[in-house]
Amino acid sequence: MDRITAIKSFVEVAHLLSFTKAADKLGLSRLQVSRHVQELEQWLEQRLLHRTTRKVSLTQQGEQALIRFERILDETSALIVQSHADSSALRGTIRISSPIGFAQTMLIDAVSQFLAENSNVKIDIHGSDSFSNLVEERIDIALRYTNTPDESLIARPLMKIGACICASPSYLATHPAPKTPTELVDHACLVHLSNDTWQCIKDDKVYEVKVSGPLVCNDVTTIIAATMNGTGISLLPYDIARTYVKQGKLVPILTDYNINSSQLWAVYLSRSYQLPVVRAFIDYVADLWQTDIEPCNTVKSLKS
Repeated sequence: MDRITAIKSFVEVAHLLSFTKAADKLGLSRLQVSRHVQELEQWLEQRLLHRTTRKVSLTQQGEQALIRFERILDETSALIVQSHADSSALRGTIRISSPIGFAQTMLIDAVSQFLAENSNVKIDIHGSDSFSNLVEERIDIALRYTNTPDESLIARPLMKIGACICASPSYLATHPAPKTPTELVDHACLVHLSNDTWQCIKDDKVYEVKVSGPLVCNDVTTIIAATMNGTGISLLPYDIARTYVKQGKLVPILTDYNINSSQLWAVYLSRSYQLPVVRAFIDYVADLWQTDIEPCNTVKSLKS
């Protein structure tokens, strides 16, 4: 038995919960995929899948095996990338999901550099501030801000990205800047759909404030535009906000407090073994984005 091929078949069935779909994805017959899974089960002396005429599901042993098999395939992918160290050998299409604001700034710069060095590569970027379903949307790499990556996926930390609370000079000209987090409740806050509770830390004390205001949105880029228009105060990732801060279009406030950083992760399925270029791109951005992005502590808030 070719165990790597059998593992690939099992992993695809586990993700798609269908022998037919897995066979189509792998370019094999349904019978071949079924035999691969049966051979794995015989080898491990464990049933990995429950099968009925209508449904395929993982057994408890199958769930545990899936995690380990994904890591085996991930290491296999790494070996293949290493064997193709010559960048001219890289080819194929990478489908990347990314938060919209990050896609428009740091990601597009990295993609442009990578494409300039690899003429046989194509990259599809899917900008979304919602978490993509990697299987259904056939995403190779999802870039996610989170401190708790999904344990069912393979996740690689790329960098920490700090946050800042900002307002425009025009807003602060007519609204005294809050001096403490609790004063945010008296302001028009522009709220991202995923976070209406802002957390500030000072002297090891955590202040959590549930905010509200005239705008709720799932797109950071829209929130930034509204902030610069003077609509209200927003909590922003500093990788996106820093350009506007340097230009004077946004003013950090409550800078005596620390805002929790988020980790940026590359999240992916083991199917990346099919495309060595996927692993190569992850290695590329991991090397490119080595420096964490935190708000500068020397930037002082506007005094009321």
